[in-house]
Amino acid sequence: MERFNTFNSNTTINAHHYIGVWVTRDGFIRHEFLPNGRYTEARGDKQNAYTGYYSVLGNHVEYLDDTGFTAEGDFRDGVFYHAGMVLYKETA
Repeated sequence: MERFNTFNSNTTINAHHYIGVWVTRDGFIRHEFLPNGRYTEARGDKQNAYTGYYSVLGNHVEYLDDTGFTAEGDFRDGVFYHAGMVLYKETA
């Protein structure tokens, strides 16, 4: 299985179902996967509460935050599960 972006912002990730904004049902957490391998997470009215790099292997995502901590998540059946949260893809 190919790994997309190993924490390298020079890599462009195109045409994958996870690119875009994922949001909790109440809208408090907004998590955006960018095509350049970066992510940003908003919490409430705090934009960019967390930012960093992400790497994808299959449906599994690993994060390296700009402050140095790591996290992970998984896509299952069109839903993103991350750190005890359930996020849904925002549609236009």
